[in-house]
Amino acid sequence: MQKSVVPVIQRTQTALKATTHCPYCAFQCGMHISGTLEQAEISGNQAFPVNQGRMCAKGWNAAATLQHPERLLSPLRRTASGRFEPISWDDALALITHSFQDIQARYGRDALGIFGGGSLTNEKAYLLGKFARVALGTSQIDYNGRFCMSSAASASITAFGIDRGLPFPVSDIAQAEVVLLVGSNIAETMPPLMQYFEEQRQSGGQLIVVDPRGSLTARSAHLHLRITPGTDAALANGLLHILIRDGLLDQDYIEARTEGFERVKALVATYWPSRVERITGIPEAQLIQVARMLGHARSAMILTARGAEQQSQGVNNVLSYINIALALGLVGRAASGYGCLTGQGNGQGGREHGQKADQLPGYRKLNDPAARRFIADIWGIAEEDLPGPGRSAYEMLDTLGEEGAIRGLLVMGSNMAVSAPRALHVQERLRALDFLVVADFFLSETAQMADIVLPSAQWAEEEGTMTNLEGRVLYRQRAFSPPVGVRTDSEIICSLAQALGKGAFFSFTEPATIFAELRKASAGGVADYAGITYEKIAQQQGVFWPCPTPEHPGTPRLFQERFFTASGRAKFSPVRHQAPAEEPDDQYPLYLTTGRVLAQYQSGTQTRRVDRLNEMAPQPFLEVHPSTARLYGINDGDMVTARTRRGEASFCARVTSTIREDTIFVPFHWGGAQAINRLTNPALDPTSRMPEFKVCAVRIERAVASLAMEV
Repeated sequence: MQKSVVPVIQRTQTALKATTHCPYCAFQCGMHISGTLEQAEISGNQAFPVNQGRMCAKGWNAAATLQHPERLLSPLRRTASGRFEPISWDDALALITHSFQDIQARYGRDALGIFGGGSLTNEKAYLLGKFARVALGTSQIDYNGRFCMSSAASASITAFGIDRGLPFPVSDIAQAEVVLLVGSNIAETMPPLMQYFEEQRQSGGQLIVVDPRGSLTARSAHLHLRITPGTDAALANGLLHILIRDGLLDQDYIEARTEGFERVKALVATYWPSRVERITGIPEAQLIQVARMLGHARSAMILTARGAEQQSQGVNNVLSYINIALALGLVGRAASGYGCLTGQGNGQGGREHGQKADQLPGYRKLNDPAARRFIADIWGIAEEDLPGPGRSAYEMLDTLGEEGAIRGLLVMGSNMAVSAPRALHVQERLRALDFLVVADFFLSETAQMADIVLPSAQWAEEEGTMTNLEGRVLYRQRAFSPPVGVRTDSEIICSLAQALGKGAFFSFTEPATIFAELRKASAGGVADYAGITYEKIAQQQGVFWPCPTPEHPGTPRLFQERFFTASGRAKFSPVRHQAPAEEPDDQYPLYLTTGRVLAQYQSGTQTRRVDRLNEMAPQPFLEVHPSTARLYGINDGDMVTARTRRGEASFCARVTSTIREDTIFVPFHWGGAQAINRLTNPALDPTSRMPEFKVCAVRIERAVASLAMEV
């Protein structure tokens, strides 16, 4: 990996003590930073009600990247020889402006695209969406959150009329008598959240985990359902069948607060337990046990995550679980309901304010005439100048550089060369671009392919708001000044707008002024932030949206009185189980599923540069069942080559009885030859456009070389 050409980080720094939030997952742990940059110390914020001082290894080591020698400290330009050389900001902006204007002159406005990220603050996500539509006039903008919880978002909007990951505070989990957790390994992906499940267990509550792996979370559960990958809708329909058969529904709730139940009732009549056992691999006795645990519980929750959502039937999977929650009358009830565990740091807020292909600020729909008029007025442009919806994330990446598609791309807060499915193809498309600009802290795998790389500030070097998995809007306090030569993403966007002749629309001097406009733009929308201010966030330790007025306290719990649909009722959705886009066959006889590990995060651009985290997780691995390993002559620690119809990669074998015999698992945090997303299937959910990361057909064989297993 090429290192920064500027070896010394120079900045003005004084002693400090700042209260802020972790830069990683959507739990957004509260933390303090104290000391100086050279000796910064991280401590948990015990007063913050979400994590209560607890953090995982990533959070404790979050300051390690700030002084990292590979920090980008100057704009870089790719030379004719393919190497990078430092250039000035003025030269970088001039080159970008010339290239962008030339591309649009030759190919049209939509020949430029923007790819954002779920790690960007609300202010930056808002600004990026405005920049695409006002400064560039392009419809082509989407973000990596499309790969996170877009399926759950689409399902929640269908059922409830609103998408907020958890419609209740995380503390409610501890009060639930039964929790059905689907497709999540919280103990590794969001460890501080486990305190609520521990409290639930100590109070006599029960946790049921649905996962093809016996993960750390599954091992702590009262019951583990080792599901066949890609069969979630069949499982949920089977559970609802039993609940109906055994008379365990809340009929009063169904009649008073929902619509469409009879169609669902007729459909699930065909999902009798023995059939569901054949489809899912879950014994009939367990199906009945789970249904009765849920049906007899005084309070219960159903929580989904990427395991059920990152599928070509992800929306249907989530809708089928929501059907159970509605049939039992859980949604809107104390210590009960349905929720989605958001993954990325600002995965919630990142999709609310305009960086999705079909959305405007406030979670407004881009094809809604009233929404278009409202936002056009806020931005001071004519409605007809506001572009329409563009392509979703993978559909954008799939056609980069082709005729009639995007020829120039700006990437901010994403590393799709590692994180996108069918990654080798995506890399080919990135190389086919006429011009690629990447803003990042480090020379990520995507940045290494760019024509211009812009050095951006890190989490502790800027201020702004984030919205965590509960819909709680938080304030991230700036602790340090950025290094000399480094700009915040907001400064980069505004500078580019100025160079493009659109500076009058981007005359923001600080994040607070961006947030003030965001509040106006979200007013009256589904995700209404109009009554939220930085001061209010500090006073309340975060403010739950919707919060329409300064006097409004925020809304910690949704759906207590009505839903956000036209009728005010929640909607059942009849869902048939459909097979995944690709199933095992003679050529590719196993399932491949992917996921995360404790010490790494997302594409690893930050965490793979932290020594302590690399000591804990130095490389990816391939989990395989002992009987499957014997069949292929594989021993623990052997190098194993996995192949799908899209590519191959080799990993160190970890032989374990905690995974299904027909399934292998590989974490996705590594790039290059160890990128498992070289193999994953880009088949898309027809509604959410979510790729099918969690299931595809694979074959394995022992590689020639062997490597001792590192633990």
